[in-house]
Amino acid sequence: MLGASGFTWYEYRSLDDGMIKSMALSEAKKNAPPHLDKSVNLLLIGLDSRKDMDGNDLPKQFVEDELHAGSSGIGGYNTNALIVLHIPANGGKVSALSVPRDDYVQTVGADGRMHKIKEAYGIAKDAAELKLAGKGLSKADLERQSREAGRSATIQTVQSLLDVPIDHFAEVNLIGFYDIAKAVEPIQVCLNHPVDDPITARTATHEGGGTGLKLPAGISSLNAAQALSFVRQRHHLANGDLDRTHRQQAFISSVEYKLKQQGILNDFGQMQKLFGVVKKDVVIDNEWNILDFAQQAPNLTGGNVEFNTLPIAGFRTVGGQEVNTVNPDLIKKIVRQLFNHDPAAAAAPAGDAPGDAGDAGAAPAASASAATTASAARSGPSGQAKAVVDVNAAAGAGAASNESKALAELGYQAGRIGDAPARTKVTTVAYGSGAKADAQQLAGRYGVTAAPSGTVAPGHILLTLAAARTPAPTAVPPGAAATGAPSGDPAAGLPMQGPPVKAGGIPCVD
Repeated sequence: MLGASGFTWYEYRSLDDGMIKSMALSEAKKNAPPHLDKSVNLLLIGLDSRKDMDGNDLPKQFVEDELHAGSSGIGGYNTNALIVLHIPANGGKVSALSVPRDDYVQTVGADGRMHKIKEAYGIAKDAAELKLAGKGLSKADLERQSREAGRSATIQTVQSLLDVPIDHFAEVNLIGFYDIAKAVEPIQVCLNHPVDDPITARTATHEGGGTGLKLPAGISSLNAAQALSFVRQRHHLANGDLDRTHRQQAFISSVEYKLKQQGILNDFGQMQKLFGVVKKDVVIDNEWNILDFAQQAPNLTGGNVEFNTLPIAGFRTVGGQEVNTVNPDLIKKIVRQLFNHDPAAAAAPAGDAPGDAGDAGAAPAASASAATTASAARSGPSGQAKAVVDVNAAAGAGAASNESKALAELGYQAGRIGDAPARTKVTTVAYGSGAKADAQQLAGRYGVTAAPSGTVAPGHILLTLAAARTPAPTAVPPGAAATGAPSGDPAAGLPMQGPPVKAGGIPCVD
């Protein structure tokens, strides 16, 4: 027993030695929502910084020529990837939720104002640097201590938006991602369509962009530099940053699959080699037991992880920048349902839906609640049937039809559909008499303000969709089961942004 204990201790010390540890979690936990069970929430932070851990610029030749990631002055300290892994206490399916980086939210631990969620890190870091400036710290110490403030603000802001506590976190920056990809290359990925993302030079009138990635549809094997381009591409994609979020999910799934196929996660020696390569670039919280994680890792790579992206409500321009508008209440409800903290509101299995010939005595309270909630979803604030929504879309009648169907699932009555002028740049919501409350509710979905109009029929809302917008996620009213969806899928019926990405193989994405 003593020998086994000693070997276990040695294993832990071997994996743990040299890891960069952060105290940021201790401050974030002071404002964390309460834990409702023994599950674990792990936040993965992808930091788009061209600096090393001491605040020095990464080599210009490496960043610009090999990674095609622009100069060291680009990116700042934005968190371009935020993924929360929820590991259930009972060892069931792991749910992974991505938070789109441009979601416009109230920051916590930064300046308390509304910003893109990716900016919380940099705002808090800059404020900390000002406070620490007169303390005689070295450049490296100033960098390390101010980054702690950035991590804490990021964790607190995510906790506030999702209303769940973060138990552990891991942060990786640009060079760290490259080193990880280098350690496991080649990495196989799959695309639904061919991509060509040529590099455009930055000029006085153009921000530039592009990654240089050019791949065919289907499976491709990527080296480390190509892998970085794969997860960074946002131009020449139908849904821009939102498609990039799915790329990040697919890359993680592919790496997990490869590690399992090669048996690395069950081989301590191979794990030690992998950790030896990446530990200099990855920051983890000081409470994380790496040995426990290493032992749990095989359970996370057996196809028992599903990635989803939290929905946005629309787009809005703030201070000259386009942001994602979100519905914080809807996001919190989705998270509660997905993490099984709101069982009364969870989607009912198909066999237990009202009207099905299932066991009439099974969970009557849940069925009654589901029916009540679904009914409420189809009523306006006054309790009456929701208004009729006529939809015109700059992208054409097809886009208008899709949006009309999504709104019908939210309880609005479907009206006329048609085209809007192709030059329409702003989504608008106008309403006739008697439809004000429903119009205001609908406007919140797109981040705009509803306006009365004498040309809109009474009881009607006119929704005009701009061309530059992402189709809204299909929303299923709480309590309504998704047709044909497996009852064991906790995300079935929830209004996510795009389809899920499932681990256990090489998922295909756009």
